[in-house]
Amino acid sequence: MSSSPIALVTGASSGIGQASAISLAAAGWTVIGAARRLDRLEPLRAKGVTPHVLDVSDDRSMVALVDDVIADHGRIDVLVNNAGYSVFGAVEDVPVEVARRQLEVNVLGLSRMSQLVLPHMRAAGSGRIINIASVAGRVSEPLGGWYHASKYAVEALSDAMRMELAPHGVTVSIIEPGAIRTEFGGIAAESLAEYSGSGAYAGQARRMARAHEQMFGSAAADVDVVVDAIVHAATARRPRARYQVPASAKAMVAATKVVPARVMDAAMGRMFGTHRA
Repeated sequence: MSSSPIALVTGASSGIGQASAISLAAAGWTVIGAARRLDRLEPLRAKGVTPHVLDVSDDRSMVALVDDVIADHGRIDVLVNNAGYSVFGAVEDVPVEVARRQLEVNVLGLSRMSQLVLPHMRAAGSGRIINIASVAGRVSEPLGGWYHASKYAVEALSDAMRMELAPHGVTVSIIEPGAIRTEFGGIAAESLAEYSGSGAYAGQARRMARAHEQMFGSAAADVDVVVDAIVHAATARRPRARYQVPASAKAMVAATKVVPARVMDAAMGRMFGTHRA
């Protein structure tokens, strides 16, 4: 059994999950990095992260992961629920089975992972769950309805869990990244082309894809700002309920509280080129 704190990070094969797993390991944590593809996790061994296969849409896979970690280490101190992906396209265009998969992975997978670790955390009287949501869970864009729906749901579930778990010594923090330099822009562009690249929303989809590629390109914030928030939530004596990073994400969320919906809609339309000519 390890004397160092134990962190389980899902979606650790790339992006935010990979960077946070490496950072926690460098800080002396015992880190289990989980994702669907073991080959993409193997390079993390050299960084002190133990790879483990995980599919958050497969209950047996999730149960096996938690059972293995408990058997090996006796506890889980922090769960970073990072596994997820994005589907973009008009609500009308995205097939319902694709939308269902989006919610299955981003919402139910996160919830089930939390269900599996919580009995161990409650028994210990301590533990932290860190849910990677998004500024997309506070502010909606056009042609992103299903992705936004999944992130809004993560926000609501996290708020409920935070209150439920407070008497048991378990904290829940939400990380709300904004524009971070990752593969997100390219993935969104591909999704937009697939589901709304032709038909009534084709023009909007093309403009939206260009806007996303710019937003998540060189001008976006480095992933380190998100990693710093995750590490703070994992280690601070009193972690925050929410971390909005970078500063532009905090400003956008603040604007929604004071700007009328009609004005916000117009601003989004200009930003993403989806306003009516």
